[in-house]
Amino acid sequence: MNIGLFFGSFNPIHVGHLIIAHQMAENSDLDQVWFVVTPHSPFKKKTSLLDNYDRLEMVHLATKDYDNLMPSAIEFNLPQPNYTINTLAYLKEKHPNNQFSLIMGEDNLKGFHKWKNYALILEHHNIYVYPRIAEGTTDTSLSDHPQIHKVEAPIMQLSSTYIRKAIKEGKNIRPLLPEHVWKYVDDMHFYS
Repeated sequence: MNIGLFFGSFNPIHVGHLIIAHQMAENSDLDQVWFVVTPHSPFKKKTSLLDNYDRLEMVHLATKDYDNLMPSAIEFNLPQPNYTINTLAYLKEKHPNNQFSLIMGEDNLKGFHKWKNYALILEHHNIYVYPRIAEGTTDTSLSDHPQIHKVEAPIMQLSSTYIRKAIKEGKNIRPLLPEHVWKYVDDMHFYS
């Protein structure tokens, strides 16, 4: 099985995440997309993150109606801060019959050469890239790599940061979250 790994803090998961994951599952050779909830990114501050299990619960709620979209807490028990190369090695050991690929936005591809062991990742894993509006030019040295596949998907300008800010300001963001996630966020008074 070919599984696409969509890494993120999902703080909170929103309709943009679902649209991208669904497009990847439907318009590529990926059989499933796993939402890998990251406990802590080496590139982000941890202070604004909700509890790991609250974010995982939101991903469960968002994906429960989709057969090919799955939540994953695989990184919760790995040493922190964790790097993608370690997660990929762990997954290959636990699921040797599956092929794991990465899903990332075009904007992340520009900085991919800064990732730990990025060349090793490219040697053994495909990368599926969805379009983003980004400043500057795309790094063509990587975008032409045979392991990198661009997949057509709607360009999403929606961000979790925008949603958290809007909630804090008392705005109604209900259409921006999957219904079950909106209810959970509202019931728990997250981000307000």
